[in-house]
Amino acid sequence: MSGIHILLALAIAAEVIATSALRASEQFTRLWPSVLVIIGYAIAFYLLSVAVRVIPTGIVYAVWSGLGIVLVALVGLFLGQKLDLAAVAGIGLILAGVLVINLFSATAGH
Repeated sequence: MSGIHILLALAIAAEVIATSALRASEQFTRLWPSVLVIIGYAIAFYLLSVAVRVIPTGIVYAVWSGLGIVLVALVGLFLGQKLDLAAVAGIGLILAGVLVINLFSATAGH
């Protein structure tokens, strides 16, 4: 994994943490979860801005948003949220798309 891919992975992790803290922020009425949301998204977008200097924006965004969706859904499962079959199938398709981009696309920054 190259340095730029590590930064993209960190951007994804920051976004997942921020998104996962949204519910706990209770519409930004609770201080610390709200701070976590703001800092997490700030880090995510900064790291995305670095990644798009090397990898095409569409590829970066597809990977960032796709893996973010999958990981947030997994975090939700650990928090007691349920997914029906259609949600699982859709998430599987998103994950498949991210894999196709990373394994087969010449523009993915390999």
